[in-house]
Parts: sequence; C-alpha cells; structure tokens
Amino acid sequence: MTASAEQTAAYIAEAGRMAWVAPGLADDQSLRPIRSVGIIGAGTMGGGIAMNFATAGIPVTIVEQKQEALDRGLKVVRTNYQRSADRGRFPPEEVDARMDRFTGALGLEALGEVDLVIEAVFEDLELKKTIFKDLDRICKPGAILATNTSGLDIDAIAAVTSRPGDVIGLHFFSPANVMKLLEIVRADETSDEVVATSMELAKKINKVAALVGVCPGFVGNRILRARQVQANKLVWKGVMPWDVDAALNAFGFKMGPYQMSDLAGLDIGWSKGATTANPIRDALCEMDRRGQKTGAGYYDYDEARKGSPSDVTAKVIAEVTGAEPSSMSRDEITETCIFPMINEAVKILEDNKAQRPSDIDVIWLSGYGWPSDKGGPIWYGDMVGPKAVLARMEKLGADDPDFAPAETLKKLAAEGGRFVDLDLGGLKTGGK
Repeated sequence: MTASAEQTAAYIAEAGRMAWVAPGLADDQSLRPIRSVGIIGAGTMGGGIAMNFATAGIPVTIVEQKQEALDRGLKVVRTNYQRSADRGRFPPEEVDARMDRFTGALGLEALGEVDLVIEAVFEDLELKKTIFKDLDRICKPGAILATNTSGLDIDAIAAVTSRPGDVIGLHFFSPANVMKLLEIVRADETSDEVVATSMELAKKINKVAALVGVCPGFVGNRILRARQVQANKLVWKGVMPWDVDAALNAFGFKMGPYQMSDLAGLDIGWSKGATTANPIRDALCEMDRRGQKTGAGYYDYDEARKGSPSDVTAKVIAEVTGAEPSSMSRDEITETCIFPMINEAVKILEDNKAQRPSDIDVIWLSGYGWPSDKGGPIWYGDMVGPKAVLARMEKLGADDPDFAPAETLKKLAAEGGRFVDLDLGGLKTGGK
C-alpha cells in the first residue's frame, strides 16, 4: 500500500479518536467519583504517577515503607514541579499549591478512604498479591484497586481479593508525569463501571488511553519483546548493537533497543553474580558497564553522555557468542526487527487482547516513539504488504517457532486484504 503523508496523518488522527470508544460499554454507563487517590510507592514511577493527579487537582496520599524513601520521593516531585515553573509552564506559586495536594504515609492503612489506589511497586507477582490482599481488607467498598504492572497477570492479582470487579491495570509509561500513553488493562472480572471510570479519568489527567486485555506484556511490551528477541538474535550472529540501533534510527526511532537499554540501565532485573537469559548483559554489568549512569554500557559515553561504539563491548560479545563479526544491510536488520512486531500485533488481535487494529498503532505512537510517518506497526504492515511480512516471518519462524507466522497473516497474504481492516472480535469483556 502506498500512503501519502496526508493519508497517514488522517489515519493517526482517526485512530486516536477511536481509541476512546469502548464498544462493550453502554452510552449511559455510570461512573464512580474519583475525589482522592492513593499511590503505593514513591519511587520514579509512583512519584510520576502521583504528579498526574495532583496536577489535575486531585488530592494524593503516597505511601512508602520508610521515611527516607518517602522524603526522597516527594523531594523529586517538588524538583520536577519547580523545574517546570522555572521554564514558565505555570506560575511559581503553583508549585506549593500542587505539593499541598500530597499527603505522605508509611502504611497502607492510610488508604482506607481513597477512591482509587494505584500500586507501583517492584515487578514481583507475589509481592503485588500480598499488597492487594491488604488493600482488599483496608479499602472502602467501591474503591478502585489498580496495579501499574507492565505485564504481570492481573487476573491472578484480582483473584486474591473478594472484589475482582474493582481490580484493573493502569499501566503508566516512564516518566509517568511526561509520557502520554496509559494502557488500561481490563481483567476477566473488571466491571464495566471500573473500565468506564478509568477511561474518563485518563482524559482528566491528560493521557492517551488504550483499553487492552491481560496477556504477558499486554499490547505494547508484548510487541516490544518480539523486537528485542530478534535484536538479541542478531547480536548473537555477530551484528553489533550499534548497527542494530543505527538501522532502527534510520527507520525513524529516536532510540534503538541498545540505546534504550543503556538509558534505562542494564542492571534492571539484574544483581551481582546473577545469571540471566542475557549473558552479554550479565558480563557487561559485572564489569560495571551498566549504562549511561556508569559512563559505559553497550556504548562508551563521554561527559555529555554521548555514546560511541565500544571495543570492550565488541570483545565481550565475541567472547560470549563465539560469533564472527557480521555485516548485515540496514534493510535486513530493519525487517528482522520490525516485521516480527507486525506479526505479534496480528497475534494480539487473534487473541482478542486489543479492541481494534488501530489501537495498537496508538499505543506504539504514544508510548514507544514509533515514527509518525510510518503510522504504527499495523499501518506500516499495510505499507510493506502482508506478503513481504509473511516471507520474513517464514524465515524467522523456521529458526524459532515462537515467531511462526500468524494464521491471519497467512490468510491476508494468500487472499488479500489490509491489516487495518482486520475484525477478529475485538477485546473480550469480562465483568459487568
């Protein structure tokens, strides 16, 4: 499909409008009032999430385990607000006005009367289940219990409560006070009222909402994983991380997977002496090459945090993989990383975990920096055509069954049709 810039822009605008439409909800669906919010965790995510509500005029109770952590989190929030005021985004006196909406606490008992709780602690399912058992006991009837998990099983979290209809995923993206996307994750038993209230609240805090279903990684991170796995496979074949990043930069991403890893920190989910599924990352971390914050990761960084290809990393890759250096064209690197994202998007639609194809594009445009001139994974799939995507996926699937072509992709390639027009039933709704 050949698409003009005007057609792509019109598609993106319509996709953004449609993302707010949830077909399973009644036009007169009742909403729950959200006059106060509780946030569990005052770290980077929790503090950023809390800022959205305080900025919108909603009082926030933020909970930490230790006073030092609470003080540190609130100090970061104030610093963020002060920086914005210094840049002229709002009057200086607004800093204190917003901070006055915060109440700090050192126990979950402080959340007994809030209308919405958002848990933003470490990504550990058992820890989250323990917290939700406590919230079930502490929170008032009708309170919405939300988790900010980026991909854990929300059905399992809801199951430990006596009110699974009140449980929902509100997946904010980091930094949460800046990033527009909010994945609203409907679990099997989440009530229509809780879904509708969450959608309306997203508008109030100036987010772009996308309603999705429960599966590992939800929509955005599930697709991201497909790209990351293929990028790692390329590195194991001798393609350097900076070559992968350069291809994706040329495609239009401001940051490739290894640039992103260095920015976020290679030690996320890693501890000294650990052996993970990524031994290259493990080896770099053991050398204290943990990303931009240590001055070295996949890349070497200067004092201005400008990255350059690293001979040290190249040597580590050669030692770990035993692969000879490989030169691969940017087009092949791009197809190997991007086409699996399209294939995974189709599988998500087959699994009924997204409302419609265009919602997937909204998620990637708003949350992951997909280049706007290429419309999103679904729109871009139509730009290159199902046959081209299938040809690449047949090669990748032969090497790894997890990347076998989606059945719907095979059908489109054989019979014609467009990815954007797929209607495979939409998001399955659960509770009422």
